[in-house]
Amino acid sequence: MLFLYILLTVYIIAVNFYGYRFVKLQRDSVDAGEPPAGDGRLFLAALFGGAIAIYASLFAMRYRLSSFILMIGLPLLAVFNLYCFFAAYRSIWLFL
Repeated sequence: MLFLYILLTVYIIAVNFYGYRFVKLQRDSVDAGEPPAGDGRLFLAALFGGAIAIYASLFAMRYRLSSFILMIGLPLLAVFNLYCFFAAYRSIWLFL
């Protein structure tokens, strides 16, 4: 059972780290003069559990704060992610 808790925790950390790095790579590419990438991969990473890190990194890097979809959609996905993580931690004993 401890292994499942560790596995879920590592998954959450990895997805949030990927979301942070993806926002940083997008910002760096825009600073280099390339056209901005779409939000598809950003929302996909947020849907898989990285919404909190993506939302926080957007504010920390002051990048794309004027995007209405990101500023409304990411907090909603963050609440959904927190609910799913809480449900997963509470019901992990069902998998045994």
